[in-house]
Parts: sequence; C-alpha cells; structure tokens
Amino acid sequence: MSSKLYIGNLSWGISTEDLRAAFEQYGEIEDAIVMTDRETGRSRGFGFVTFTNAEDAAAAIEAMHETELDGRPLTVNEARPKREF
Repeated sequence: MSSKLYIGNLSWGISTEDLRAAFEQYGEIEDAIVMTDRETGRSRGFGFVTFTNAEDAAAAIEAMHETELDGRPLTVNEARPKREF
C-alpha cells in the first residue's frame, strides 16, 4: 500500500526533480511534486512524495525530518487529507 508524505519548508529553488532525488534513496517512489502557485509558477514551499510502501515512507520520515535541504530544515510527516471548509 502506498504512503504519501508531506514535505514542508522547501526552499524556493527546489524542483520536483530535486525533491524526488532527495527521497529516492529510501525506497521506490510512485510520485513526487513541488506545489506551485497557479498564477506565478513559483514554488509554494511545500510538496508531496508518495512511496510504494509504508515501510519506505516511515524510513524517509525518520531520516529526513528536520534535516537540511538547500539550506532549510525540512518538515516531513504523513500527508493528511485536505480539509473541507
């Protein structure tokens, strides 16, 4: 079963490819994306990485939470469903 992670506090210069490269050492990745602003195309400072299994995702959380990527400490945890308002 796949497991989706929220990756926060990304620097503005991190691309989707950079994000994938930073996390692929922990297991097989189904999908990775840096969220961007629709109008400007600029990074919104967060993204998501989906691993093919939960064990790899747990290893990535353990290893990457609060470590620096491009000079900023990452926030890495399980993604939660989008809240409805």
